[in-house]
Amino acid sequence: MIDKLAWLRIEKGRVLCARSHGKHLYYLPGGKREPGESDEAALRREVQEELTVSLVDGTLRPAGCFEAQADGKADGVVVRLTCYEADYDGTLQPAAEIAELAWLGVDDLARCSAAARVVIEALAREGRLG
Repeated sequence: MIDKLAWLRIEKGRVLCARSHGKHLYYLPGGKREPGESDEAALRREVQEELTVSLVDGTLRPAGCFEAQADGKADGVVVRLTCYEADYDGTLQPAAEIAELAWLGVDDLARCSAAARVVIEALAREGRLG
């Protein structure tokens, strides 16, 4: 089990996704906790490092937990995404290992990691995507 945090940002019926250098699939921005880090602290750090924006104090809210086969790993290795929504300050731009950002929806599932697909499909069933 790979345990990760993800920032779920929906605007105009699309989900913010990121693609790392050397990869072709998009995933939800976020990452792993460092030892002793809370979910909020880890997500703030990852979003700042990857997207150059700050999550707004007091706006972080749980958005669900999702599991899927981990891309590029042996069959049966599962990634668990604990997702949070939050407002942000700043201008979104790729940084660190991120090559590109994109706003994706159900018509873009082939471009997404398995975990991102699971999240996007769930949001579509809830009527949250355009």
